[in-house]
Amino acid sequence: MRIGIVLLPEFDWVVDRERWTRAEEYGFDHAWTYDHLAWRTLADGPWHATIPTLVAAALSTERIRLGTLVTTPNYRHPVPLAKDLMTLDVISGGRLDLAVGAGAPGYDASVLGQPDLGPRDRHDRFEEFTAVLDRLFSQRVTDWSGRWYQVTRARMIPGPAQSPRPPILIAANGPRGMRFAAESFRRAGDGWVTVGMPGASGVGDDEWWAETGRLAGRMDDVLAAGPGPGAGFVRLLNMESRIETTTSIEHLRDHLGRAAALGFSDVTLAWPRSSDPYRGDVRLLDRIAEDLPDLRRIG
Repeated sequence: MRIGIVLLPEFDWVVDRERWTRAEEYGFDHAWTYDHLAWRTLADGPWHATIPTLVAAALSTERIRLGTLVTTPNYRHPVPLAKDLMTLDVISGGRLDLAVGAGAPGYDASVLGQPDLGPRDRHDRFEEFTAVLDRLFSQRVTDWSGRWYQVTRARMIPGPAQSPRPPILIAANGPRGMRFAAESFRRAGDGWVTVGMPGASGVGDDEWWAETGRLAGRMDDVLAAGPGPGAGFVRLLNMESRIETTTSIEHLRDHLGRAAALGFSDVTLAWPRSSDPYRGDVRLLDRIAEDLPDLRRIG
C-alpha cells in the first residue's frame, strides 16, 4: 500500500514550503494538490496556482512523487498544459504523476465564459483531452484535428523526464469513465482514481465504505470484462473526507485495511486543517510518520 497526502494550495510559499518538505520527511510516497482556480467553500480565500506550486515543491524536495488531483479540461488546453507539465517533470527529475478527470460544473467550468456541457459532452471532451495529452507527452511534434481540439505542429522538446511519459490516472465514478480508465491505457503506472462516495463530508464511516465498496466492485467488473490494463495498473483512493473521522492511528489502520481489501494499491489523505473542510488534528501526521513502514504493509 502506497500512502500519499493532499495539500490544498492555500498558503503563500514562504509558509507552505515547510508542509511540502515535511511531507517528504514524513515518508509519504506521493504528495498532491488540487488543480482548480477556485474551490468550493474556499473560493473567496487564498488559493494559489497548481503548477507553480508543484514546481516550488519539486525544487524543495528530492524523492517524493508530486501530482495534480485532478486536472480537467474545464479551463485547460492540452498544449500549454503539456508544456508546463513536461517542464515540471524535468525539474522534478521524473517525479510527476498526473490525475485527470472530466470536470464538473462549478467555478472552473464557467470562469472563461464557456457554455455549460452535459455529462456526455464533458466525457467526450475529456477522452479527447486525455488522448491529446498522451500524444503530446509521447512524441516531439504533434498534430491533431478533433471535435474539441485542434493542434498544429505542437513541439514538446526535450520531452518529459519519464519514458514514455508521466503516469496518467483517470478519475471516474461512473461506468463510462471506469471503462475508459481500464481500456485506454496499458502502460505500467496508469490507472484509476476515485474519491469514493461523492460529497461525503460529514458522512459516517460505515456508509462511506459501503458506497466506496460498490464503486470498487464496479471497477472489478469492468476489469474482468476486459480488455483490461497492463501490469502496474494503479487503483488510488482519495480518502480526503476520512481525515475528518480519523481520530487515531488505529482508526487509520482500519481505513487502510478496508481500502486494501477493496483492491486499492494507493491511498491519499488530506493534510488536516483547523476548520472545515478536512478539519482534523495535524499531530496525527506525526503518528502516521512513526508507523508508516508498518502501515504500508497493510494488504
